[in-house]
Amino acid sequence: MKAVRFHEYGAPGVLRYEDAELPVPAAGQVRVRVAATSFNSVDGNIRGGFMQGPIPVVLPHTPGIDVAGTVDALGEGLDGLAVGDEVVGFLPMDQPGAAAEYVLAPVESLASAPKTVPLPEAAALPLVGLTAYQALFDHAQLRAGQRVLVNGAGGAVGGYAVQLAKNAGAHVIATASPRSAEAVKTADEVIDHTTTDVTTAVTEPVDVVLNLAPVAPEQLAALVTLVRPGGVLVNTTVWMPAPSDEERGVRGIDLFVRSDADQLAQLVAQVDRGELHIDVAEQVPLAELPALHARAAEGGVHGKVVVLPPTA
Repeated sequence: MKAVRFHEYGAPGVLRYEDAELPVPAAGQVRVRVAATSFNSVDGNIRGGFMQGPIPVVLPHTPGIDVAGTVDALGEGLDGLAVGDEVVGFLPMDQPGAAAEYVLAPVESLASAPKTVPLPEAAALPLVGLTAYQALFDHAQLRAGQRVLVNGAGGAVGGYAVQLAKNAGAHVIATASPRSAEAVKTADEVIDHTTTDVTTAVTEPVDVVLNLAPVAPEQLAALVTLVRPGGVLVNTTVWMPAPSDEERGVRGIDLFVRSDADQLAQLVAQVDRGELHIDVAEQVPLAELPALHARAAEGGVHGKVVVLPPTA
C-alpha cells in the first residue's frame, strides 16, 4: 500500500511518500480502508521529535490520528462491526496512523460515520470535535444558561466549541479574526481580537473560559479575571499550564484529549441531525502531505485540511 512515513525525526522534509506493508489486524483490531485522514498540529510536533516523552512512536512512523473509512478486515473475536461498515475514529497517537491507504484501528476507537456528509469530510471531526466536547462537558461541566468565552474560536476546535456550547443552551462569546468570522457566526458575541482587547470587551463575568489560542502567559492569566468565582478556565495550549485563582475558587484545567467512541458517536448524531457542521477548508492528496506539513510549519494552513489517499 502507499503511505507517508518518516524514518527519523525532523523538519517536514523527513516525510516520504512510499510503499509500506499492508497491515494485518490482530485480536481487537479492524483494518480500515482509508477514505481520508486530516492534518492536526500535533502531527507536526510528533514528526519534529518534540513529543517523544508523552507520545513515543516506533520509526518509521505513519502520521494521521483521525480516520474516516470503510472496515476492510476484522481481527479475531470482534462483533458489532462488519466488513463494509463506514466508520470514523481517533486513533492511538503512539501507533501507525491513517496517512496511508489502510490503517489498523482498535475497535473501541471507532464510531459509525455520519450519513449526511461525504465520508472523507468526516475525517475532519474526531480529534478536534472530541477536544471541544471534552473541554466543555467533561472538564467545564457546561450547562444551559451559562456564559462561555471561547478564546481563539476561529480555529478548527473553536468552530466545534462554539456550535456545541450553543447547542447546550449557553451564551457564547467568541474571539476570532475577521478571516475566521464565518466559522464563529453562531456565537452570541464575536470579538475581533486583532483590534480589541478581550479583557476589556468582556464586560460581564463568564462561567467558563476555553482557551484555544497560543497567547502569552500574561494574556492567559488575564483571562482568569473574567471568570466568576467558582468558575473554570480550560486550556488546550498544554506547554503553558492553565492558571487559576484559588482565592476566588476559579479552577485552571489543562486538557489532554482522549479517544472516546461514545462521545464521538454523540458528535456524529449531532452532525446527522443538522446541529453540528463539519467545516473542511481544503482537501489534498496523500502524496502532498509533506508539502502540507511544510506549509503548516510556516503558518500557511488555516482551517481543517483532509488528506485523501489514492483511489483504486
